[in-house]
Amino acid sequence: MLDRTDAEAISRRVRRRILSTIHAAGVGHAGGSLSSVEVLVALYFDVLRFDATNSKWPQRDRFILSKGHASSALYSVLVERGLMQPDLLSSFGRIDSPLQVHPDMHRMEWVEISTGSLGQGLSVGVGTALGARLTGSGSATYVLLGDGECQEGQVWEAAMAAAHYGLDGLVAIVDDNQAQLTGRTSDVMAICPLRDKWAAFGWNVVEADGNDAIAVRQALLDAGTSRGRPSVVIAHTIKGKGVSFMEGGGHAWHGRVPTAHELDLALAELAETARQEGGDSRECN
Repeated sequence: MLDRTDAEAISRRVRRRILSTIHAAGVGHAGGSLSSVEVLVALYFDVLRFDATNSKWPQRDRFILSKGHASSALYSVLVERGLMQPDLLSSFGRIDSPLQVHPDMHRMEWVEISTGSLGQGLSVGVGTALGARLTGSGSATYVLLGDGECQEGQVWEAAMAAAHYGLDGLVAIVDDNQAQLTGRTSDVMAICPLRDKWAAFGWNVVEADGNDAIAVRQALLDAGTSRGRPSVVIAHTIKGKGVSFMEGGGHAWHGRVPTAHELDLALAELAETARQEGGDSRECN
């Protein structure tokens, strides 16, 4: 089980990998990838049940990255967890690479479902959770959604179906970073009160600081104890988390690639944070 020091050190390394990968590729989504780091760290280092030697182990828990544009965060966490070779990150976004900008299940073994068209992941999660119930595998299903993604009608159709079937093996996680491609989520199409909406659809609702891996872990564990209904963790996050000038940029950093100068500033800031906290300030490979 991760302690706070390890979780923070891993999260810093993941952020460096994300930014270096996006800069080198000239494509990617920095803001929403950085905001989701601690959620992914909590999942892959503490919560998910899987066999590191067999990505298709039948009893594994399933994770679906519904907000597929945050793929650079997923890939970077897979590297940190030892499930993917670091040198693969240099191929990110190339047409012949297994690491597409949106995850492709046919190219990358640790990707459960191809995503990128927003709003669809929770529906797949419902089917996956139903399948686990039918087979008696005991597998849990986790689906990471964006807050802007929750404007999609299909999300709520899936939410209604999950509650109808009492899918207590299904946990949705909302990366509630308050910003999307074209502006603040509340300005584009308000989704608040988010807790009340999920509760009204029959879900068990847990809230957490989404940029604190230890808090996320506890929220996911609490969600896993719910019986007779699905759970959602509303993870309150900051878009561009970890880099001061990105945190203040809101939606401006949704799909923008950092320049060489901005990358240097960001990596230096992350390294300085590590030194101040007494952590590991090494640059990633």
